[in-house]
Amino acid sequence: MLKPLAFVAAIALASPLAALDLSSMSDDERAAFRSEVRAYLLDNPEVLMEAIGVLEQRQAEMAAAGDQQMLVDNAEALFDDGFSFVGGNPDGDITIVEFMDYRCGYCKKAFPEVEELINADGNIRFIVKEYPILGDQSVLAARFAIAVKNLHGTEVYKDLHDTLMTMKTDITPEALVRLAESFALDADEIVAKMDSDDVTREIRETALLGQRMQVTGTPTFIIGSEVLRGYVPLSAMEEIVAKARQDG
Repeated sequence: MLKPLAFVAAIALASPLAALDLSSMSDDERAAFRSEVRAYLLDNPEVLMEAIGVLEQRQAEMAAAGDQQMLVDNAEALFDDGFSFVGGNPDGDITIVEFMDYRCGYCKKAFPEVEELINADGNIRFIVKEYPILGDQSVLAARFAIAVKNLHGTEVYKDLHDTLMTMKTDITPEALVRLAESFALDADEIVAKMDSDDVTREIRETALLGQRMQVTGTPTFIIGSEVLRGYVPLSAMEEIVAKARQDG
């Protein structure tokens, strides 16, 4: 049987509303109470694990609720901003948004798995958010990709995007010129376009969106109504897409 003070401590841990007002105790009573609490927890460490589990669950629920509100508040910018690349099936029943950076190792790791998911499924709308946060080379690559999209359309953009995602060398102006030439594109025209107002606006608007969505790293995915921060393996993405369809 638990000692009386230990029993009270257990009740207090289980329900914060039942916690005692320690300020009403004498110094001796407080010392005894704390001693009993410590002894109880040492004898029953599973109580701590249970409390930690409850805390983590509550934190996860609060984070999910916050993500849901951010999705509602930023829906138009996320799903219909008028400039982000839209691939896959534009009429798909599930939308995946990816905030990505061409210098991000985990973006590169996720790239073939995202492609496999979209191609195998056939009913996913895929939106790319150019989110260059890893330095000057990231910004250079993003400006290049957006300039190509705005000059030559989404099909050429997608081919260049795929190439940039698989590049293992540094992204330099010279490398981008060679890349443009390999696609028989006018490199001078693209370079001139890279610092244009429309390219700058797209990068700025996406950066502001990322800040509002609390995107602090890449890749960050939005699948259905879930915000996934970091690399997600193919099997997990498939499960999340299936759940999104089930939830309607």
